[in-house]
Amino acid sequence: MSHLENTDTPEFTRRFVNLADERLGAEAIFATDDFFADKQRMLQTADAVFYPDRYDDHGKWMDGWESRRKRVEGHDYCVVRLATSGRIHGVDIDTSHFTGNFPPAASLEGCYCPDGDPGDDTKWDEIVAPMGLGASAHHYADVTSDAIYTHVRLHIYPDGGVARLRVYGRPNRDWTEMAAKGEQVDLAAMINGGVVVDWSDAHYGNPNAILSPGRGVNMGDGWETSRRREPGNEWLLVELGHPGEIEKIIVDTCHFKGNYPDRVSIQGAFVDGEKDKSLRARSMFWSSILPESKMQADHIHEFDASALTVDGPVTHLRVNSIPDGGISRLRILGKPTK
Repeated sequence: MSHLENTDTPEFTRRFVNLADERLGAEAIFATDDFFADKQRMLQTADAVFYPDRYDDHGKWMDGWESRRKRVEGHDYCVVRLATSGRIHGVDIDTSHFTGNFPPAASLEGCYCPDGDPGDDTKWDEIVAPMGLGASAHHYADVTSDAIYTHVRLHIYPDGGVARLRVYGRPNRDWTEMAAKGEQVDLAAMINGGVVVDWSDAHYGNPNAILSPGRGVNMGDGWETSRRREPGNEWLLVELGHPGEIEKIIVDTCHFKGNYPDRVSIQGAFVDGEKDKSLRARSMFWSSILPESKMQADHIHEFDASALTVDGPVTHLRVNSIPDGGISRLRILGKPTK
C-alpha cells in the first residue's frame, strides 16, 4: 500500500503537494556525504524499493540517500532545492528498508533564496526540531511556520540512510499577476498547487499522479482503480491551485488499453470557507461541467468550451470514472480569477 493510500497518515500528505518531488524539478544540490547511495534518489516520486541481491562498487545498493559510517565528529546533511517556492505544512522523513543503517535522529531547516542557491551567509530557520527516527518507517512532522521557502536542509545525526524526503506544502504562485495577464494556465497542475484531496479507490496507483507534468511513463504512473463489482462508479476530488474559469479539459488514458474508463464525467463547484469532511458527500450534487463522455484506449481526449457547461469560477472538481479504470493525466486549462 502506498503511503498516500493509508488514511492513518497526516492530512497534509493528502492535502498538499510534495515540493521535494524530483518529477516536479526538485534537486538535491549538496550532501556532506553520499558514498553508499546518491542523494538525488531520496527525491524520487515512487515509494522506495528493496532488491536483496543488488550491489554496486560501493556496497549494498539502497534506494535513497545513504552516507558512510562517520568516524569523526559532526553529522551529515543534505541541501535540497525545492521544485518551487512555497509554504511548508508538513514533512515525511522515510527510512523504508533502512534497518541497521538508519539515522537515530534528524531535523530540517528551510531558507528563502529566490535568486540562487544558499551560501555560507544564508539564514536558515529550523522548521522541524531534532526528532528520533526508527527502522524502515515513515516519520511525519507538522510545520507551523508561515514563511515561504525555496530550499530545505535535512540533518541526520550522525549518519545513515533516508529512503525518501517528502516536503508537503502549497506552491507560491503570483496568481494576481497571472490573472492580470489573462493567460490560460493549468489550474489543476501539481506545480500550480493542484491536489487530489479524496478518492473512492486507488488500488493500483497514486491519484495525485494525474496532476503530474508530462505524459505517464507507464501504466503505473496514473490513477487506476480495482475492478468495480457493485453499482456506481469510482471518483476523485481535485482542489485547484486557484479558483478559475475553465476553458478546456484534457483527459489522457495513456498506457491504459484494456482498463481505461468506459466514460468520464466531471462536476465542479466553488467551495468557500472550510473544506471539511462533508466535501465527499456534497460533491455528489455539484453542477455538471463535462457530461458523460466516451473514452478510448491510450488516447488524449480534449474537450473545449463547446463541450463544457461552466457557470462562473470553480475551486473543486469531482472526476467520475465510469464505472472504473485508469486515467493517466488530467489537465484543467483556464484563467485564474482576479
